[in-house]
Amino acid sequence: MGHPPLEFSDCYGDSPDFRERLKCYELELERTSKFLKDVIKDGNSVINAIKGYSVAVHKFSQTLNVFQFDFIGDSLTDDEINIAERRKQFITFPIITDGTVNMSCNFFVFFFFLVQVQNACDLLIKPLEKFRKEQIGVTKERRKKFEKESEKYYSQLDKHLNLSAKKKETQLQEADELLDKERLNFYESSVEYVYQIQQVQDRKKFDVVEPVLAFLHSILTLNNLTVEMTQDFMPYKQELQLSLQNTRNHFESTREEMEELMKRMKHPTQIGKMHGQPTIEGYLYSQEKWALGVSWVKYYCKYHKASKLFVMVPAEPKPATKQVELKLKSCFRRKTESIDKRFCFDIETYERNIPVTLQAVSEANRKLWMEAMDGKEPVMELNEVGFKFVRKCINFVETKGLTQEGVYRTVGSNIQVQKLLNAFFDQKCPGDVDFHSSDWDIKTITSAMKFYLRSLTEPLMTYGLNRDLILAAKSDSLDDRLGAIHSLTYKLPEKNREMLSLLIEHLVNVCSNSGDNLMTPSNMGVIFGPTLMRAEEETVASCDCYLMHCGIINIQIFCTAPEESSTAPPMPPPRITPRKRQPITISKRTPRVYPAVNYGQLQNIESNYQPLRPMAYPDVGLLRPPQPS
Repeated sequence: MGHPPLEFSDCYGDSPDFRERLKCYELELERTSKFLKDVIKDGNSVINAIKGYSVAVHKFSQTLNVFQFDFIGDSLTDDEINIAERRKQFITFPIITDGTVNMSCNFFVFFFFLVQVQNACDLLIKPLEKFRKEQIGVTKERRKKFEKESEKYYSQLDKHLNLSAKKKETQLQEADELLDKERLNFYESSVEYVYQIQQVQDRKKFDVVEPVLAFLHSILTLNNLTVEMTQDFMPYKQELQLSLQNTRNHFESTREEMEELMKRMKHPTQIGKMHGQPTIEGYLYSQEKWALGVSWVKYYCKYHKASKLFVMVPAEPKPATKQVELKLKSCFRRKTESIDKRFCFDIETYERNIPVTLQAVSEANRKLWMEAMDGKEPVMELNEVGFKFVRKCINFVETKGLTQEGVYRTVGSNIQVQKLLNAFFDQKCPGDVDFHSSDWDIKTITSAMKFYLRSLTEPLMTYGLNRDLILAAKSDSLDDRLGAIHSLTYKLPEKNREMLSLLIEHLVNVCSNSGDNLMTPSNMGVIFGPTLMRAEEETVASCDCYLMHCGIINIQIFCTAPEESSTAPPMPPPRITPRKRQPITISKRTPRVYPAVNYGQLQNIESNYQPLRPMAYPDVGLLRPPQPS
């Protein structure tokens, strides 16, 4: 029975099945090596035996030649003369009998036999030794290189996947380049190893059999067995020689094509292009929760698109482990800020209540998996479902968590957050989630709302107004800041402005309870600034300045729209002295209470206004943006 085939494309997946097939070839290589050692050893024994046989026959002939017949009398009889003459011929043509086969040869032919014995050594021993050294020896060297590069690559891969997504972009790029280099080295060594294994399996068909055939033919010639035996052997010999020649010709004709294919497969452009079929497979890391925390377990995974069957086989099988089969419902990419790992995506299955978080080995690899699974980007829309979600989150927080310490600062479980979002924004039944069930807590609700706002196709404050808002917020004059932001806010799309008003009103309520929850306007600005406002190239701006005084902005901006006849105020000049960002602090000190703030008091606020302490805001009621006429 033949060995399972090896393909160059198998090198890229490096599946457990591929490794098992390699082991089959490696065992066969060991058997071939042992076989050659035995053939060389026994062949040397035969050659040495033939040499000893030739020497013994020659010595026996010499002994016969020394022997002399002495005769009695002065004259010889006719019989004595005949015996003396025949003795010379007997010495020249000795007859050796082994009891079964009579073999006779001329005395001088034994010297020719000795030459044939030396030729037999050249025919058998040297070719086999050459094959062991140049083919099996090289294959073993390729195997060592493959194992070394495999260990280096997977060690580097484990370190790479453990990198925090929050590291600097330059550091991540350097890490990516280093891993790509190790991956190329590993793929190259793997392809070369597979090529060399194929070479040995093909070459041994003729490089081993041909020397043995030539040696056996020389033995038959040397011993000069009966003509019948030699004639019976000839047809088999001729048929075998023809088969060997055909095999060699086929090998030579295909070797060049195999070498060219190997070079193409080693080229970087081929890496990652092996999974264009409906079924995709490869290594993934699964996030799994244990009693002592969270771990990432390596699996070799297969996804069958037709049946939507997702199979996970442990990369390091243990007695208690077995493969897992799940049926896919949906697939979503995980945004970088939602998890501290790179290249992650979630899958929802019918067998599990919570999404399965998986980590691919690279960004390109994640795209391949998501493409095969019809994965979706985590993009949220500012639509009715989104408004319903935010209102339900706000209602839940203001009902149960308004006085909870660190509200909006404490981060919820990523798994629970994704579960809530996937359930609420399910296309089949959007919004059909009971927030007051035991499954959800305050930190899950607040984290989910922040995630939704970060995942909008465009930030709430829009990319187009980002630069103008930043410039307006940098002004030293509070009047100028409020005037510019007032005007810019009404340049937002109606839905954006309505959502912003809803949020600011809620944040006013949260900050009004900062005596209990310790969330000051400054803290809230640091948290929500990058969530609501960011540059298109993902640069996080210092935009907490317009949220620090969210109560003031709510009173000033959303009560009245700017007059249509009035032109927008000029962009205020930037600050002379930049304001230092205040860190998020949770203080246990009793908050100081300030008198209520009104519009007249705002005129006297100095330009170097510092972040407000917790204060008692006036009851502003439910404020809604005026409807444009």
